[in-house]
Amino acid sequence: MQIKKYYFLFLLFILSTMASCQIEVGAEQTDQYFELLKGKKLGIVANQTSFISKTHLVDSLLNAGLTVEKVFAPEHGFRGQAEAGELVSGNIDSKSGLEIVSLYGSHKKPTKKDLENIDLMIFDIQDVGARFYTYISTLKYVMEACAEYKIPLLLLDRPNPNGHYVDGPMLEDAYKSFIGLLPLPVVHGMTLGELSQMINQEGWLNNHLICDLQIIKCEHYTHQSFYSLPVPPSPNLPTDNSIDCYPSLCFFEGTVMSLGRGTEFPFEVLGHPNFPEKGFSFKPRSIEGKSLHPKFEGDFCYGIDFRKSINPDNRATKIDLQLLVDTYTKMGKPSDFFTDFFHLLAGNKVLAEQIKAGFSEQEIRASWEPELGIFKSRRKNYLIYPE
Repeated sequence: MQIKKYYFLFLLFILSTMASCQIEVGAEQTDQYFELLKGKKLGIVANQTSFISKTHLVDSLLNAGLTVEKVFAPEHGFRGQAEAGELVSGNIDSKSGLEIVSLYGSHKKPTKKDLENIDLMIFDIQDVGARFYTYISTLKYVMEACAEYKIPLLLLDRPNPNGHYVDGPMLEDAYKSFIGLLPLPVVHGMTLGELSQMINQEGWLNNHLICDLQIIKCEHYTHQSFYSLPVPPSPNLPTDNSIDCYPSLCFFEGTVMSLGRGTEFPFEVLGHPNFPEKGFSFKPRSIEGKSLHPKFEGDFCYGIDFRKSINPDNRATKIDLQLLVDTYTKMGKPSDFFTDFFHLLAGNKVLAEQIKAGFSEQEIRASWEPELGIFKSRRKNYLIYPE
């Protein structure tokens, strides 16, 4: 009985230790920033991921008696119900009654009129750590607008679920777009707090402006931490596994292949009606809020199923470049395999040309290394959390 008692006490100690080390996002550190917000008219860049525990950040601020002037919504909208690439219009939030300004509609950068009567801007959005995920482009434009109109920015940091590695080709200036606005590799390995410091200090804002930036950092987070997102960051990244697969599979958005948009498992499968291996199939369909008109709607796609339960031991540690090379070969190397959109995703035209020319994975990776090494060295200057 005495042994059982000690075992029970030891178990309680372990559980309490684990609980005390649970990752706390920046938004949860209310004692560090609520006082800063008193008496100020606030603008908030937020979406469906912007929660303090089980309460949305906007509701938390209003409940605390703070003054929220308006909400700025990124791609997918304030409540995260718009599919990728769908323009989002400004409206009124039915729950809070606040005006919502879309940063994925007629303009992607806040205007002077948008920022009227705002004393301080708050940015709180969950990112997934890939260059072509548009929330980092929104961050850059918000920082730039705040710097231009001298509005301080308070960034509430959140973990990067792909923050444990850095990989991919660097963006070339000629291929800048909203899915690639910053000179980063595909997987940059930084939280938005860390990245915002790099944007500021590397002179990436127009005219080398500096944003008046304050970061509320996460607690108990390191770059090796496994972080399961409590809320999907966008409609087509619904699981930890889809987020893990995203940096590798998103390249196929710029090819003839389907990534499972129009299924319940987007970014966890890969297929095409003419894929030669027939062991696995899926049929895309219209799903409101996720994909109204997916590629190959109503047709059986054959391909590969990547669904699995993710844990710290089986996460991706690099982009699966070999999958891209092999799929191109299995599809018979068609001339239309790569679209122009692929070059925007890759950040260059070279990657498609290398694959078409028969370069091996090792040869392609070797071509990335010089610029990737320079980036990794500069990145270290802006890290907030241990690697």
